[in-house]
Amino acid sequence: MFEFTNIQEYHSQLCNNATTCIEALQYYLQQIKKNQRLNAFVEVYEEDALQTASRLDTARKAGKPMKRMHGVIIAIKDVISYRGHRLTAASAILKDFEAIYTATALQYLIDEEAIIIGNCNCDEFAMGSSNENSHYGPVLNALDESRVPGGSSGGSAVAVQAGMCMISLGSDTGGSVRQPADFCGIIGLKPGYGRISRYGLIAYASSFDQIGIFSTNLHDAALTLEVMSRPDKMDSTMNKNNAGSFSIQTGAGKKYKLCYFKETLEHPGLDPEIKNSIVKYINELQLNGHDIEALSFDLLDYIVPTYYVLTTAEASSNLGRYDGIRYGHRSKKEAQDIENFYCNNRTEGFGQEVKRRIMLGSFVLSSGYYDDYYAKAQKIRNKLVQQIEIIFSQYDGLIMPVSPGTAFELGKGKNDPIATYLADIYTVFANLTAIPAIALPLFSHSNNLPFGLQVMTKRGNELTLLQISDTLMQLKTAAFDS
Repeated sequence: MFEFTNIQEYHSQLCNNATTCIEALQYYLQQIKKNQRLNAFVEVYEEDALQTASRLDTARKAGKPMKRMHGVIIAIKDVISYRGHRLTAASAILKDFEAIYTATALQYLIDEEAIIIGNCNCDEFAMGSSNENSHYGPVLNALDESRVPGGSSGGSAVAVQAGMCMISLGSDTGGSVRQPADFCGIIGLKPGYGRISRYGLIAYASSFDQIGIFSTNLHDAALTLEVMSRPDKMDSTMNKNNAGSFSIQTGAGKKYKLCYFKETLEHPGLDPEIKNSIVKYINELQLNGHDIEALSFDLLDYIVPTYYVLTTAEASSNLGRYDGIRYGHRSKKEAQDIENFYCNNRTEGFGQEVKRRIMLGSFVLSSGYYDDYYAKAQKIRNKLVQQIEIIFSQYDGLIMPVSPGTAFELGKGKNDPIATYLADIYTVFANLTAIPAIALPLFSHSNNLPFGLQVMTKRGNELTLLQISDTLMQLKTAAFDS
């Protein structure tokens, strides 16, 4: 039976005729059917994927060299455009909409011979932390089906967690890759803003959004990042000279200077067991020769309000295009005028959480409150950027928890949206400051659910992020058993 370890081993199996792309794909298609109850996929591209796998097998057997993502089976979040396939952002307002072009980052993977197996369920327009705000219903955590997988990229996380693909893509606006990775016990990488093209990614908040990667190992995440990190003239926000190698070289004893914010571990909302595990792990790192220092950070309580003021403001602008005229849901109710027509379409098409964020964003941008909310939030964001630049001039990386707790029960987040917003306290910092961050699956809670550690580095330094992460992953056994 087919078994996947990592891309390098998979390619070795293909070269040695121990398996084929068709065999691998059929295995994952069976896994998707077996795990349908988890509701991770919106649509499976079985016919397209089989045609691609057959073509790759024929070319390889004819002696054609394999490209870097040859036969790698990838799932994508339902906010990433793939020409000729449905693209709905898990929203009724885009029901049955078909993408008319392919996202640049996805095209780079396809050009390197990846196989796209399907698109994954998510919170509507990527707004949520539980994957319960979806037109298609909630996604279930494969480790405990009474729990959420995290959000908004919950379907993409579960697709990797439950072995329904090799790699998956999500999007991360405030933690939507790292938090579900944390809840599902896998790796979740959010590159720095501008590292990967956003062309073809449905926008939630344009100055925050970034395509991210789910995987079971760092080397696969690094290779996927490398393939997608090419320049794109269609995205003017990309970093210049973006292409580069992210190949992880084992550190050979390299020691890092890391820091953490004392307030993150002393926060009253943090699960005591998560705190104790991280403190124990920090001690383990120090015993292994790494320099770990605690810093004071007095802006922690401002992070979540700043994030929600700015992202909802951007969302209220970005989602204005969904009016039911050019595409998407059109109400059958009789409208008295054009305003009533818009209102009917959007009321029926958008879910409760999306409406909440649109209204909040419209409020903070209104003439009477712009200076009090939006302008002040931008000032705080600028201050955060300045502070993190100073920190990274002295330290290689910053570590902190990913989430205050492990995966919570289905329905809990919908009953208390404010508590759900506050749970983003550790992840939104990286999006506000545009730096790369990763969630590493290092620990296990007494409730038998996983949780991890988050690592961040300065903007444009994803290679160092991956190298530090590799070092930390090497120590995880010692952290558990000591």
